[in-house]
Amino acid sequence: MNKYFRFATAFAALAVAAAASAAASPSPPTKNVVLVHGAFADGSGWMTVANILERDGFKVSVAQPPETSLEDDVAATNRTIDAMGGPVVLVGHSYGGIIITAAGNNAHVKSLVYVAAFQPDTGESLGSLSAGKPPASSGPKPSPDGFLYLDRADFHADFCADLPAPLADFMALSQVGLSVKAAGAAATVPAWKTKPSFAIVATKDRAINPDLERSMYKRAGSTVTELASSHVAYISHAAEVAAVIERAAQ
Repeated sequence: MNKYFRFATAFAALAVAAAASAAASPSPPTKNVVLVHGAFADGSGWMTVANILERDGFKVSVAQPPETSLEDDVAATNRTIDAMGGPVVLVGHSYGGIIITAAGNNAHVKSLVYVAAFQPDTGESLGSLSAGKPPASSGPKPSPDGFLYLDRADFHADFCADLPAPLADFMALSQVGLSVKAAGAAATVPAWKTKPSFAIVATKDRAINPDLERSMYKRAGSTVTELASSHVAYISHAAEVAAVIERAAQ
């Protein structure tokens, strides 16, 4: 009986030790990344970041939300996430932060990265957040059919001041308008409340107030990096942005 008791005790101790070791072992890094553009832009701006990530062994997809409504944009992002076939780091720029706050509830998403992006709480929208801490820019203008756009004369200074003028001019003429409906859509179940988040403040941002970025990221408990960048940090500081994404993958 004593021999059996000693065997059972030893077996139980080994089982507990194995469980503790498994719990202490870090989960393997996530190797899939989905990049989401924001308002007045498209996915092509992520090219340099995507190239860096792929060079470093990541599988990358770039979602192309149409910016017609938050529902449409989340659906487009979820299609991209689901096609990756495994755990995903989900990254959003600008209005893309609104999108990933919702799409981040997808079971495949393991962590979130906000790049000069909105990080709303329940009930907040792009419009309400911007009104609370207005940016330095002249702001978007409405089109007759319910979309917002940036005046080409102001685009370089307000959106991407640290990019070369020819690139800024092309981005201005190829910008994707944001629907007023999307700008007013409120967050419902923010994924950052249950998943780790990382965030980048663009300290020279004129499209989103940098103090708004700081306050949203502090509230969410995000791991924050600050870059001396315009709103398009993912283009002008691609290496630094890629490094933050790779940290989120760990």
